Formats: sequence, C-alpha cells, structure tokens
Amino acid sequence: MDRFRTRLSGLTWAHLLNDGASNYLPGVLPAVLATLDQPAKMAGVLVTALTIGQALQPLTGRLADRIGGRSLIMIGLTASSIGGGLLGVAHSLWSMIALLVLIGVGNAFFHPQALAGIRAMMAGRQGLITSAFLIGGELGRGLWPTLASVIVSHLGLGALWILAVPGLVTVPWIRRWAPSLPARRGHGRAIRWRTHARPLAVLIGYQGVRTVTVFSFVTFLPILWHSRGETLVSGASVITTMTVVGVVGNFAGGHLSDKVGRRPVLVASALGAAVLVAPMAYLDGPWAWIVAGLLGIALFMTAPVTVLIGQDIFPENRSMGSGIALGFSNGVGALLVFVIGLGIGDDVAGVFWVLCGLSAAGAVAALLFDPALMR
Repeated sequence: MDRFRTRLSGLTWAHLLNDGASNYLPGVLPAVLATLDQPAKMAGVLVTALTIGQALQPLTGRLADRIGGRSLIMIGLTASSIGGGLLGVAHSLWSMIALLVLIGVGNAFFHPQALAGIRAMMAGRQGLITSAFLIGGELGRGLWPTLASVIVSHLGLGALWILAVPGLVTVPWIRRWAPSLPARRGHGRAIRWRTHARPLAVLIGYQGVRTVTVFSFVTFLPILWHSRGETLVSGASVITTMTVVGVVGNFAGGHLSDKVGRRPVLVASALGAAVLVAPMAYLDGPWAWIVAGLLGIALFMTAPVTVLIGQDIFPENRSMGSGIALGFSNGVGALLVFVIGLGIGDDVAGVFWVLCGLSAAGAVAALLFDPALMR
C-alpha cells in the first residue's frame, strides 16, 4: 500500500509539472502580446497553437499501447518543460507558435500512457483514484499562471526558464514511479469504429464544450482585466483561483460518480458553468475570486468521469479512449477558442456570454449518453 501511494504521488507530481509548464501562458499573455506587438484577438491564435497538439492524443494513445513501457511519459514531460522554459526568449510570432506546438505535442505524449498506467495500478474506486491523479494536473494548471506572472513581473519574460527546472529534474524518477506497461504486439483487437461512433460523438461534443469554456476563460479573462488597468498578477490569480478551487470539484466529481452515477455529475457541471461563467465578465473585488472558485468546481468535476467514459467506449484500447477524452476533445475546444476570438474581436466581454450558451447546450449533450456508460 505504501508503494502504491508513493507511485501515485510521484505520477501526480509529474502531472502537476507537465500541466503547469503546458498551461501557464494565459497568466503572462498580456506581456507576451505586448512583446510580440500583437492585438488582443491574437490571444486565441496563441492558445490554439498551445492546445491543438493535444488532438494527437488518440494517436499517441495507440502508440503507447503498441510499445508499452513508460517512455512516452518521460518524452512528454521533457518536451513540455523545455518548450515552456523557452517561451520567454521567443521574440517573433512564428518562433512563439513553434514552441507552443512543441508543448502541445509533449502533452499529447504524456497523458495517454500516464492515465493507462494509473488505471493499471488501481483496483476498484476508479473514479476516486483517477481524481487523485488528475488533481495534480489541475494544480499545475492553476498555480503556474500566477507563478509565471510573478516571475515575469519581477525578472522579465527571459526568466521563464526557471519553470523548466523542476520538470527536467523529475524526468528520471518516472522510471521508479510509473508501471512498465506491456506492449501489445501486432494489431491487437480491432477497434469497432461503427459501434463506437455515436457515443464517441457525444463525448467529443460534451467535452469540447467543457474545454472551450476552460480555455476561453483563462485566455480572455486576463486580457479583460488588463484592459481595465489591473496588474498581470491579479488577472493570473483569478485563473489560479478557478483552477485550484476546481480541485474540489475534480475530487468530488470522481467520488459522486462512484456513488450516484455519471450522468448527474455531467448535467450538474454543465448547468453550473452556464450560470456562473457570464457574470465573470463584470465582477471585480472579492466576488470575482469567489465566483471563479465556484466556476472551477463546476467545470472540473467532470474530468475523471469523462476519462473513464472514454476508456469504457474503447475497451480495445483504453489509452486511445483516454486520449480522445482529454486530448482530441481539447483540440476541438482549442479550435473553438480560435473561432470565438476572431469572431468576438475587441468585445472581450461577449466571449463569456457565448460560453454561457455553449455550457447550457452541454447539459443537453449529457442526456444523450448511452445509459450503459452512465453506471
């Protein structure tokens, strides 16, 4: 039991570092746009470049099953850390985009094999254990934007290399923490695409709405606050509040799915996000942080649920199933951020009303899941 806890804690720490390095950009986005001399609407382009690589996760999931082992976790953390550490020295738009794509590809390598390893380690209470691992990623996504903004405010963009150090130091330890998964020789069980088409479409639709809400919020809220004269750190701290408090939702969502089933969690998450996201365009003072925390709980309570649904849709290849739930759906969300950013233009507050409508549609999508996946 002690060894299991050590390995789970180690992989959770690696997840924190990977997702921290991969998601701190919104916390320093106003400074990056100013350095590159780009307008606010380019924020959507940069965040899309950062996250679109995650759409590769179904492919890296298949690769993970074919080669086994744990090497993709190590490659992913290395790429995310190096790419994140170099963002501060990218002084042209295209070099910035290239580094962001590298980070996204690193994310695509890390997650499927790590999630498959976590599932191989656990017996029973799947929602709760998956939540524990995913909490590491949520904390990384939450803490790193503010940490990066503090570094940039005091030392400048060039000092972002500091954020790469913990990840690179951690990479060798993954050999001790992650289980070495068996390789699946040959083609394995054929994937029944026709059978999976409908539940797959519902999952991508639901998860795409969730991810576009998260990505758009963390992208455009710091820019909105910056336009009001707020500091870089204050805007980043709202993102941190949303994501770190959202850990409560992540843990609670996994626990509730074990107790009452998955559908109530999915519906409650979508409706909660629909109610809470639009007011964030107008709040300031303590209420901004309070509502941001509640929004984080609503958004992140479905994270362990959707991963398990993806794995259950594809029992022939669970790594690919989790890759679709986390990665491909994130790629869909990233493309929607790009579309929303260009469509809204300078009306940044309008983004939050679009997200309100999309989240309400997500509640309808939750009702379309096959009952067999909602146990």
